[in-house]
Amino acid sequence: MKRHTAQTAIPAGLAEELRGFRLDQYLVCLRGILVREGLRFLNQRERFISSLVRPLLWLFVFAAGFRQVLGVSIIPPYKTYVLYEVYITPGLCGMILLFSGMQSSLSMVYDREMGNMRTLLVSPFPRWFLLVSKLLAGVAISILQVYVFLAIAWFWGVRPSLAGYALVLPALFLAGMMLCALGLLLSSMIKQLENFAGIMNFVIFPMYFASSALYPLWRIQESSPLLHKICLANPFTYVVELIRFALYAQVDWKSLVVVVACTALFLGGAILAYDPSRGLLGRRQDGGGNS
Repeated sequence: MKRHTAQTAIPAGLAEELRGFRLDQYLVCLRGILVREGLRFLNQRERFISSLVRPLLWLFVFAAGFRQVLGVSIIPPYKTYVLYEVYITPGLCGMILLFSGMQSSLSMVYDREMGNMRTLLVSPFPRWFLLVSKLLAGVAISILQVYVFLAIAWFWGVRPSLAGYALVLPALFLAGMMLCALGLLLSSMIKQLENFAGIMNFVIFPMYFASSALYPLWRIQESSPLLHKICLANPFTYVVELIRFALYAQVDWKSLVVVVACTALFLGGAILAYDPSRGLLGRRQDGGGNS
């Protein structure tokens, strides 16, 4: 008996797909994700309003109440004494980015449960590209929210220079990438929407309050050396300082290095976690399938 070797010819279109996508195809996919997230944001007006109410409440009420109690001495990047509302404005910008990043993680969990993101993740495009596209969409929306907040804060006396408004854009982009990447990583660990409240309590609020968003680090060191060390280990502290210096057309190089390094770490962890063969999602699905 003769042994026949079966050889199947691969179609030219499939061979081209296996070799990879063209740049214009990647751009079409990126545009589709950006448009989808933009339309979702426009259809959820309460999300936009709530993202502004929180920092504006801190600016109008909290800062006004503590203006006479908490004085801010001359520290970089300030060249003179500043009002308390001026000092906490970078922290409030970081608050918007932080809550927006966590909102992105909530939408990822929702999309996974409803099947929308599940469908997207099984598309032929590389998974890392889909996650980065989702990340860029979240960052773009959060930056828009920050600029609306800064425009409102201008009427409250928080008025950086025009150069500061322009140069803070790269800082907001890097900070938004780091915080949205963190939210993306957390979304891989959240199995159900009900668990998101725990993330709010154990991630968002400790990151915000244990930072330089509300008080200068030197004042925290005077009151609690332990809390000062925690603030120095908190990545959100460097987000706030990066935004603070950028608003005054300066660069805090230490904060820049820390933010870039944390972005690479969180994004790499999120891509690994969403890898079906090695990540947490793959293990969870395998466990659910075998049970």
